[in-house]
This record gives sequence, C-alpha cells and structure tokens, in this order.
Amino acid sequence: MYQQVNLDEMMADNAAGSHKQTLSSWTGNISEEEFADHEQVLQRLCDSFNASPFVQHIGMQMQVVHGQIQGYIEMRPELIGNTDFRILHGGGTAAFLDSIGGIVAMGEIYRRKEGLIEEQRKKAARLATLDMRIDYLSPGRGDYFIASAEAVRMGRKGCTVRMALHNNEGKMIAIGTAVYAY
Repeated sequence: MYQQVNLDEMMADNAAGSHKQTLSSWTGNISEEEFADHEQVLQRLCDSFNASPFVQHIGMQMQVVHGQIQGYIEMRPELIGNTDFRILHGGGTAAFLDSIGGIVAMGEIYRRKEGLIEEQRKKAARLATLDMRIDYLSPGRGDYFIASAEAVRMGRKGCTVRMALHNNEGKMIAIGTAVYAY
C-alpha cells in the first residue's frame, strides 16, 4: 500500500535538497523489477496520484481497469456548480479530465521504455499540461462520473491525449484533448 505523503514534510524535504526522493514518489516510485510489468507501473502511478492532496480534496480516485487507467469521482456538494439543477461544475470536469490525461501520458512514457528508467522518471516528473480543450456535451448530472483517456500521439517532447467523462448512466458529459509537454 502506498504511504500517505505529508505535504509539509515533502515541501521541507524539497527545500533541503531531497528532490530525488519526492520525484520518484510522484512518478510512481517504480523499481527496475516493476518496470517490466506495465500494469504494475500503471497501478503505481494510480497510487501516487491518489495520494496527491488535490486529488484527495476533490475525492477523485484513479484505478487500473482491464489494463487501462480509469478515474472515478462521486458527486458531492462541493463539486456542484449549478445548485438549482445539481450539475457538476465545469472547472471540476476540466480538473478531472486534465488529471486522467496527465496520468495516462505518464503511463505512455513508461510504456514506450525509451531510455533508462531514470530518464523516464525525469520525463514523467516534468510532465505539464501545455494545452487543453474541453467540450461540454451534456449537463454534469449523475451520482458518480468515470473518466477515461488514451494517448493518441507521442512525440519527442510531448504527448497528445483524448479524454472522456461519462456519468453513472453511461451518458457522455464531456470530451477533451490535451497536450502534455515533458
């Protein structure tokens, strides 16, 4: 089980120069032995994302389902944008899709196995959203939401990912495309 990270300690460690320990934790803390099993790599990435303070704050959970990363979030009062109609806030939708896109891009970096594992960790740690477009297709109504994503192009310095968000009834709420630079 992944150990909970104390944010204050992590920031103090970074200030004291132990960036390497935090870097490996954020990028899945993947060992050489685990590197050979891509599903295990994906699980380690999910564990890392699930330990993130923001991800915990909004109640998002990443999990590996049939060899693919999937995101899950239950509707909560804190996520409602339109209180009259109990609709998921567009910013919450965007954050959820950006998160699933980012973790899938990290997984793609590891799946490609280009270079040493340490080089891949560095790429994954540098990953940042360069551009993102979200199309809101339906009001965000539902008891819970599931996000999925797939890498559509991997370049030398970036990864393009398509994301989708469905509610518990299978209705598509939003789709997105993002470019993650590394």
